Amino acid sequence: MIQPKARKQPETLTIHNDTRIDNYFWLKDRENPEVIAYLNAENDYRTEKMKHTVAFQDNLYKEIVDRFAQTDMSVPFFYHQYWYITRYEEGLEYPIYARKHQSLDNPEEIMLDVNAMAKGYSYYNVGSRSISPDNTIVAYSVDTVSRRLYTLHFKNLVTGLQLPETIENATGGVIWSSDNTAVFYTLKNIETLRSDKVMRHVLGTDVTEDVCIYEETDEAFVCAVGKTKSEKYLLIASHSTVSNEYRILSADNPTGTWQIFEPRERDHEYAINHAEDTFYVITNWQAKNFRLMTVSDVGLSKTKDNWQELIPHRDDVLLESFDVFKQYLVLSERKEGITQIRISDSGFRIPEGVIHSTSHIHYIAFEEEVYVAYTGINPEYDSDILRIGYSSLTTPSTVYDYNMRTRTFKQLKQEAVLDATFNPKNYTAKRIYATAEDGTKVPISLVYNNRLFKKNKNPLLLYAYGSYGHSIDPNFSSSRLSLLNRGFVFAIAHIRGGQELGRAWYDDGKLLKKKNTFTDFIACGEVLIKDGFSAKNKLCAMGGSAGGLLIGAVINMRPELWRAAIAAVPFVDVITTMLDETIPLTTGEFDEWGNPKNEMSYQYMKSYSPYDNVEAKAYPPMLITTGLHDSQVQYWEPAKWLAKLRALRTNKLAPLYMFCNMETGHGGASGRFARFKETAMEYAFLMDICGVKV
Repeated sequence: MIQPKARKQPETLTIHNDTRIDNYFWLKDRENPEVIAYLNAENDYRTEKMKHTVAFQDNLYKEIVDRFAQTDMSVPFFYHQYWYITRYEEGLEYPIYARKHQSLDNPEEIMLDVNAMAKGYSYYNVGSRSISPDNTIVAYSVDTVSRRLYTLHFKNLVTGLQLPETIENATGGVIWSSDNTAVFYTLKNIETLRSDKVMRHVLGTDVTEDVCIYEETDEAFVCAVGKTKSEKYLLIASHSTVSNEYRILSADNPTGTWQIFEPRERDHEYAINHAEDTFYVITNWQAKNFRLMTVSDVGLSKTKDNWQELIPHRDDVLLESFDVFKQYLVLSERKEGITQIRISDSGFRIPEGVIHSTSHIHYIAFEEEVYVAYTGINPEYDSDILRIGYSSLTTPSTVYDYNMRTRTFKQLKQEAVLDATFNPKNYTAKRIYATAEDGTKVPISLVYNNRLFKKNKNPLLLYAYGSYGHSIDPNFSSSRLSLLNRGFVFAIAHIRGGQELGRAWYDDGKLLKKKNTFTDFIACGEVLIKDGFSAKNKLCAMGGSAGGLLIGAVINMRPELWRAAIAAVPFVDVITTMLDETIPLTTGEFDEWGNPKNEMSYQYMKSYSPYDNVEAKAYPPMLITTGLHDSQVQYWEPAKWLAKLRALRTNKLAPLYMFCNMETGHGGASGRFARFKETAMEYAFLMDICGVKV
């Protein structure tokens, strides 16, 4: 089958006296039948060229799915007189959301059976669910396109009937007033997909009468609604890459006047919660790695001039989040790339010097070297029990109740791995370090099957993200066993641009330091070969979204280093996208990538933008994935990139494939197991290229 060839239609793009010629700009028009025909042709080409792996893909998919318990249930959590449960039934793709009154022994009430709701749809996703304070109505959101534009619905849980009103183009979240009469929600601009309006809807009234109570006019910000843990206050949050602002209102007074908590200020990020008579504020004000402050809820001013320090800033610890209980303060921290949970008992209400005494503070101890631990759903304020989650590269996801008073664990559930051959002791997980160009030590987490590992012989898949301060944790993956059990080593490069080693780690991988992200990844690849974890000719790379930008950059910089690469929903046309403020995300991300209207930023971004730097060279075999309805990275970026790679690369016979899901967006297929068909395709691609028998 002949490779598809997108026609060239030069588009001249000029700014700062610099001209770029984009031959594939025309692919942006999704209404053009020729565009759809080209995407379908690429899909057909990939299918034809990979048809020798089809049976293997089917076997992989079955192998992956068979590791999961078909009938499964979440660990119930208690909230406002009910136990809430999410469960799955054998043979069905979608969850059933249910609850039981007071006792788990009581009859089940099914709130939403998504399997029944999804019939007739190729994509169906229920976003948030929010129960009214009197427990009688569930507000829920639905996306049937995968564009992250949700429609809000309301269902009476007593009668089982749907309420007549529906609200379109929402973000999905709903917050109730204390009197059950009103809900607050946010609307999206349907062109930019920016969440810019907070609305109030009174149940039983026409949605055209809904009141806009706040509009975010700064295009660098988006807004959201929430409620404090105490449920005493409603929140409007406005946030951008580098600053936040909150407004508060008593939940008992839904038509009242909102009060600004602390006015927005560039480079000031903060978040708030409330318990009893105190607001708790996590803030980077004069604290790069964040600190925790408090302010009384009595009085009018909540501005930072009145904040009192509770937990000080620490140079070597990133304070990520916190939770408040009647007798305990729980901190989620990150030190040397590892997550930690710190608990202060009743002493947390007294001065900081006392908090540090051993009688008032402890860390939850975990035995493994490389792991991730996090707090779960903890709605109860007056409790000794902390719900936590735990996972590692060799330990399946586990849910515990941790008694903060007795410091003891109770395991509630561990993810089932229905594979008789699986034993965590058969795998080794460890952390090593690479040295970047500037001497920085970059952590790498890796795992392999002990029986199949042979130094300098194994294929290795190196994964990373490296943007937005998003840390990639060493979680367990049941599907990943299909790689490990065929001799692959799997590694995560904790590169700059993430936040694994604190806020400075993020700052050193953004804006005019973005190239650190790419050189870190290359250094990680090199050391994995040098130390024998990867065969020299079997090092593979993978990243998605902003991680797809990473893949595009490193294959331009060092194409010979990689045996194969997978770029999932990749952000690769950096300059053109960041110059188009009608595209979703653009205006809110100038502080992440830079604004190319500034010439210095333009030239720097142009120097690494994957699409702009494709050259006549031998690129590694590649699989590029996208979705026609992607709301985050528009489909035309990977489509244009692939077309340009096809035209310029010198190794014309090397596999270069695209999978464009014509029915979904950024997150891929909906349903519990459908997404693993794409996983099986990706694994088959890698194994085929690396010579693993398929």
